[in-house]
Amino acid sequence: MNIWKKNFSLESVNNSCIDTAVEYLGIKITDIGENTIEGEMPIDNRTCQVRRLLHGGASALLVETLGSIGGYLSTSENYTIAGIEVNANHIGGISNGYVVGVATAVHIGRTTHVWDVKINEKNTARPICVGRLTLAVIDLNI
Repeated sequence: MNIWKKNFSLESVNNSCIDTAVEYLGIKITDIGENTIEGEMPIDNRTCQVRRLLHGGASALLVETLGSIGGYLSTSENYTIAGIEVNANHIGGISNGYVVGVATAVHIGRTTHVWDVKINEKNTARPICVGRLTLAVIDLNI
């Protein structure tokens, strides 16, 4: 079942990320399915902590990016979203290459959304992080 309510293209979604933390960290949205958003992020000097492992904050930013894009696209015109809570469980380390995140809606309600995000190593699909994002749905007409 297609959950998207706004008109968009993969190109327009990526263009909306220009001049943001998303672009700075090298995150690219790579696929938008019927009810999922997928993106990848490089493991490099922008996304690693001092031990040269993927920084947990970078993983959390990927969780919030994918879930927020999904939340925004699945709201009607004249509505937007804002993050309420994000969490990330770091279950594997990675020091090079790319990770791929896939966000899936758990709940799309009138006033809140909840999104699950699984982040895996790109080449092996080894789990790196699982996250959850809760969003508030905001009526722009109020």
